[in-house]
Amino acid sequence: MDFLASYVHGGITRVVSPGEIHAQGRPHDAIGVKALAIAAMSCFRNFRPNGMTVHAGAVVLEPTLTDADFADLQAAGVHLAKFGFGLYEDPADGYDQIRSAQNHGITVMCHSGGASIPGSKPITPKHLLHLAPNVCGHVNGGPTSLDIAGVDQIIEQTDMALQLVQAGNLQSAVRILEKCLAEDRFDRVVIGSDTPTGTGVMPLGVIKTVAELSSLSSADPAVVWAAATGNNARTWGIPGGFLRPGEVADLVILDAPWGSTADDALGALSIGDIPGISAVITDGQLRTLTSRNTPRAARLVTVTPPVPHLAETGH
Repeated sequence: MDFLASYVHGGITRVVSPGEIHAQGRPHDAIGVKALAIAAMSCFRNFRPNGMTVHAGAVVLEPTLTDADFADLQAAGVHLAKFGFGLYEDPADGYDQIRSAQNHGITVMCHSGGASIPGSKPITPKHLLHLAPNVCGHVNGGPTSLDIAGVDQIIEQTDMALQLVQAGNLQSAVRILEKCLAEDRFDRVVIGSDTPTGTGVMPLGVIKTVAELSSLSSADPAVVWAAATGNNARTWGIPGGFLRPGEVADLVILDAPWGSTADDALGALSIGDIPGISAVITDGQLRTLTSRNTPRAARLVTVTPPVPHLAETGH
């Protein structure tokens, strides 16, 4: 669990579970699947690593789940689901569970591309067009990308959100972003990290993706940042992600890194430099000063009176 507190130092104030798939001995029967999702959701309501909000309890879809089970999950407050790791002989067989989940107000993210862990199966564009989840998870690869023609089908023939991740294929991510910008589909682009995975534990996974896409595509860095903030909030129906009255006070204060040729954070992103984070605020409370994971910011936050317990800790 400790990696979550470190992700706050990478500017991540909220995380969304991609499925409780790493629990040892993960169950596949309906009772066990529901219990795991509800337990994870309930635990993280009471556990805020370094002030982070964890939207946990994503039920892993299994053939054993019935419509009544999704009604139970909805009543318990579960609103997330993941498809792609259940015991389906053919991924296409998950159609009924995805429809039931959506009918009960649950946002379904689907694995896409090659198999990622033992026991999972590749999910192709044909599967995705048939299954019609809410979110095409790691559409740029998780880590193996889909073929270009198939990705274009998903972009052009569906309205699902398109998740670009650090633990995927960068070339594919740049191409998808450019296509969505050119075709006025940017509102569907969301940025995540898809970590920890075999790619590693990456506190800077999201901000690194923002820097890469800002510097390697034609997109304005502020627009790319929006894909990691407001677009995520809208897609998953969670608070935060916007600067406006009435929103939760989750804020990241950052600048160009010390020694960068850029003058500010947006300039740093535009040339591919990871900005230096000098403060993270969640729920209106100061959680970190001088990130232990990003480079040092050129200009630091000043806090009056000082906050001793948030003094620099280094790496």
